[in-house]
Amino acid sequence: MSTATGLNSPERPATTPTFQAPSTGRKIKNNVATFLVGLAFVIALIPLVWVLATVVVRGIGAILSSDWWGKSLSGVLPESYAGGVYHAIYGTLIQAALAAVIAVPIGILAAIYLVEYGRGRLARTTSFMVDILAGVPSIVAALFVFAAFISILGAEQSAFMVSLALVLLMLPVVIRNTEEMLRLVPDELREAAYALGIPKWKTILRIVLPTALSGTVTGVMLALARVMGETAPVLVLVGYSQSINFDPFSGNMASLPLLMFSELSNPEPSGQFRIWGAALTLIGIIMILQLGASVVSRFSAISK
Repeated sequence: MSTATGLNSPERPATTPTFQAPSTGRKIKNNVATFLVGLAFVIALIPLVWVLATVVVRGIGAILSSDWWGKSLSGVLPESYAGGVYHAIYGTLIQAALAAVIAVPIGILAAIYLVEYGRGRLARTTSFMVDILAGVPSIVAALFVFAAFISILGAEQSAFMVSLALVLLMLPVVIRNTEEMLRLVPDELREAAYALGIPKWKTILRIVLPTALSGTVTGVMLALARVMGETAPVLVLVGYSQSINFDPFSGNMASLPLLMFSELSNPEPSGQFRIWGAALTLIGIIMILQLGASVVSRFSAISK
């Protein structure tokens, strides 16, 4: 009777793969590349840490003041250290919120069209225009709103006009980020829904969008952070006010960037005090938004 020989039989011993140690030249190249990448990271980090440390050191005294968060600069003399930026914080938040209310739905719907429905010339034209809009400077967006709404239509300079300019700056960020998040959703999820007879619109609404929700929220927060510090729209489209104005559709309204610009003409040390304090306040608000986006992304992510 013949004996079958296998891979592990005595007649044919099993062979184990052998791994050759990296050569000295490859080790040197790997170490050099690692060093260069680390060095580039440190070089990029130095100015960021330097700027942040400078703003914190110069502005910490202002934000720790008892009046900083709850009072405006109404009736405060230029050389006085009294008052706060309550009115400017409100203006910054309301302008960004109005811009988000308009830009986020339009941006998400445009991204859905480009990913799920867009074909042919219209889709290519839309994508091209989004790329063009992404490169438009903020001053151009502000001048467009001024020419179209204020000069031609006779609208009043107000915080809402600023929000319209911020919409133009937010849209490309929201569209591109949402588009990338939708493309990351596996096609198998869509195909499984179609196989069960679920309509396309319901598949997008109930499966695709929830799957991409965490990344979409992060992109919206990044877009908000991008527009909250813009100076050109507030300089062109609204006047500065030292007092609080709750109506974004009428009258002058302060914002943190506009307050910093207005205080540049103040030669007193109190002006520099308020500039650094407003800068640190703006950084703090953006940081809170980013932390909020991280929390929302974590809890809205689809569990695997």
